[in-house]
Amino acid sequence: MSTSLFTFLSMLFFTVLVAVISYRFTRQAKDVGAHGYFMASGGLNGWFIAGSMMLTNLSIDQLVGLNGDSYAHNLSSMAWEATAAVSTIALALFFLPRYLRGGFSTLPEFIEKRYDRTTRRVVSALMVATYTLVLNPASLYLGAITFNQIFDLQGILGWSYPATISLLIVATGVIGAAYAVLGGLRAVAVSDTINGIGLLVVVILIPIIGLWTLGQGDVLSGAQTLLHDNPQKLNAIGGSEDKVPFGAVFTGMIFANLFYWCTNQAIVQKSMAARNLAEGQKGVLLSGCLKLLVPLAMLMPGVIAWHLFRDQPLANSDLAYPALVAALMPWWMKGFFVAVIFGTVMSHFNAIINGTATLLTYDFYKSIRPMASDEALVRFGKRVSVIAALVSLVVAPMLMYTPEGIYAVLRRFTGFFNMPIIAIMLFGFFSARGGATPAKLVLGLHAVCYAVLVLGLKIDTRLGISFIHVMGIMFAIEMALLVLLRKHFDRATPYVSPTPARTVDLTPWRHAGSFSVVLFAALVSIYLTFSPLGVARVGGPSGLYLPLLALTWLLAFAGAALCRRRFRHLTVTHALPDYETNPR
Repeated sequence: MSTSLFTFLSMLFFTVLVAVISYRFTRQAKDVGAHGYFMASGGLNGWFIAGSMMLTNLSIDQLVGLNGDSYAHNLSSMAWEATAAVSTIALALFFLPRYLRGGFSTLPEFIEKRYDRTTRRVVSALMVATYTLVLNPASLYLGAITFNQIFDLQGILGWSYPATISLLIVATGVIGAAYAVLGGLRAVAVSDTINGIGLLVVVILIPIIGLWTLGQGDVLSGAQTLLHDNPQKLNAIGGSEDKVPFGAVFTGMIFANLFYWCTNQAIVQKSMAARNLAEGQKGVLLSGCLKLLVPLAMLMPGVIAWHLFRDQPLANSDLAYPALVAALMPWWMKGFFVAVIFGTVMSHFNAIINGTATLLTYDFYKSIRPMASDEALVRFGKRVSVIAALVSLVVAPMLMYTPEGIYAVLRRFTGFFNMPIIAIMLFGFFSARGGATPAKLVLGLHAVCYAVLVLGLKIDTRLGISFIHVMGIMFAIEMALLVLLRKHFDRATPYVSPTPARTVDLTPWRHAGSFSVVLFAALVSIYLTFSPLGVARVGGPSGLYLPLLALTWLLAFAGAALCRRRFRHLTVTHALPDYETNPR
């Protein structure tokens, strides 16, 4: 009881500390009006953008789900995380200059300018429904499970499991919503950044403690055990029997990640609030760099847990991370760990609440009342934030009865809308004349086909292929439809990027290109290392490993040098297609 009390008090201390620091930063900024509340007055720097993007992305389902998968299989599921680095490069170099140049506050705002208002509202409604009914409830539920395991609150209170979990869900959700409702985007970004630093410490510390335990007091000895005892567990090149076959990286996954990192309002809103393009690119690329660290920190504990517990296997692979933490974390550090996990759940929750409020305010309320004052917009945003939070709090306990597990539900459900949205976004950027009717057709057709084929008939299981491949096939078909119907449903006039209401410095970061090349080379190096050519090979790395690694970095340094010379004279217009500056 005394240990639990110390854990609770130390957790409370760290949580309050984050709140105080966030309050001070937010108060000093003096954001006013709707632009200040929803977009932090367009004043976020690269560090806050990176921290907020990462904490919006990371949630407890990844800690539990990814480590569970590496415990049961190998490192192949890291593809969801590591390949996101490519998408952050696309956001920094391609999407973000266009978003800032158009002065957009939401992604659907671009869709209205490019297509029409109905398409904008459909896309916005899809995002709001997913945020409120799936992503936020899942984060709250998994956080509640973790807190209950650490504190054994069910045993202390003597309540039933559903009642205990519901109490924890409500407590976490209320505190998280307070940041979004009272502080706006800047409070979310500051708290996300602070919690992100703590999370980075935790996810790196857990594998180190695990290796120390595995090596009986010697970290290097523990690492040697991983390398020589069943090195196949370190293989990131998934086969057909794995949840993420390596080939899926080049089909549906690349476009799923493009959607998530380049067109998902809750993520991209932070970069759209950058003080200028250079700061936005710094923040986005830094978050891509952190994504390369996260997969190993979020999957390696599962492999360590397999080695530690293989004589007494766990009943469920999803227990791998909680069991490892319970077994290894010193009692005096548990309060900090719980505070970080609480901050992760809270940051994920409040960021999505803020994104939901922004979508509903700008895509629905403001379009109905275009002359509404700033005070009215902020007031409406706060009200819908409360409503969205309440809906998520009601839905979250229902996930206790999900038969497939939360991680599977999240991945499959996002397939309802991610492919058609990224398809119409890319088509909208590369074609100036395609009309709105094909976009609406693609959105509706995809939802019906995905529901029938993937969720209903489970065609991926019947054909023996990953559902990620199915998403890639559907993306290709939808892009083909958009191109084929372009001439039959043409715009009256070509799309021209609008003149923004506020002036933003669109000078690119001079290191954006070279940093992107190095980031991509690091991704390739990680896959080479954790492959049958590298440490996943019985007997050690093959003779091809070092030459391929050296070739990768030789090409990277040459590419970075070329980028530095090119970006020295680059302006934003060079990065935009001809029709955006000279429509034809």
